[in-house]
Amino acid sequence: MYYCLGHQIEDEFWKEKFMAGYLFVHFIGEQKDGEQIYFSLSRDGLHFQDLNHGNPVLYSKTGTLGVRDPFPVRDPETGRFYLIATDLRIGSGTSWEDAQERGSRDLIVWESGDLVHWSTERACTVGIPKAGCVWAPEAVFDKEKGEFLVFFASMVRNQGDVLGKQRIYGAYTRDFIEFSETFLYMERENHVIDTTILESGGRYYRLSKDETEKVLILETADSLQGEFVRIDSPVLAELKGVEGPEGYLLPDGKTWCVIADQFAAGKGYLPMLTQDLGSGSFEILTPEQYDMGETKKRHGGILPITDEEYERLWAAFLSPDEKRR
Repeated sequence: MYYCLGHQIEDEFWKEKFMAGYLFVHFIGEQKDGEQIYFSLSRDGLHFQDLNHGNPVLYSKTGTLGVRDPFPVRDPETGRFYLIATDLRIGSGTSWEDAQERGSRDLIVWESGDLVHWSTERACTVGIPKAGCVWAPEAVFDKEKGEFLVFFASMVRNQGDVLGKQRIYGAYTRDFIEFSETFLYMERENHVIDTTILESGGRYYRLSKDETEKVLILETADSLQGEFVRIDSPVLAELKGVEGPEGYLLPDGKTWCVIADQFAAGKGYLPMLTQDLGSGSFEILTPEQYDMGETKKRHGGILPITDEEYERLWAAFLSPDEKRR
């Protein structure tokens, strides 16, 4: 059995097949066309090359006419791909206050059978009526339920709240068309956004951003709906001004790469390595050890792909005069 993009890859055959390369789906910022869908490719998960001349591959022509925080996922049972994203375009002049308090309650969805040809995007309302936004949606396949758990951050002011607070909400879906009733998935004393979930060794590891302190928090549980316990991580505690955590296994099948968007410094993604997520210990790579490509990547998701999928993406989005790195 395999669960790509996170997560669990249980035998050597599938490790070799599904870690032949990596597709990085992301946006690049608030400039013109920056809040759309961009693709980059890598063989080793550490050195990426931009596709389509560094231009968007997909545009959102619905909702706010812009998207952020895109996240790709593969259906482990059908092989179909889904791409979900935040319906938000700060570059249009929207303030962050408006985006949080009065933003879209939709997530934007594309789907594909081959990663090259994509459906027209659709807007799916998943935010509860009181939600001010639906930010950074991600999905993980719940093998116990046979459905995807989709989770996202929403600013909600509940009864008794002096001010609204960012919490993580969730909903289940099988087809990214129909969704279950939305429920509260995670709440902390501080605001929490930007959550990703990884599976390793039969356990789940959850990374999320403390939006008040601007640091990442690592937790673990034995099931998606279980009680998550915080893992002490001095490295993450000292890494300030980061968001958009993502994680994936490198080609050796043993080393996890966790990346974080250094938004406060405007430096793009920073990779960190560990062979044991439960240890809380990470090696921060130096700039000489990785290359995220020419465009500055903002919050996105990385999908492990097969050799055939890798070559198909090169053929579709890399022009003949461009050289592979």
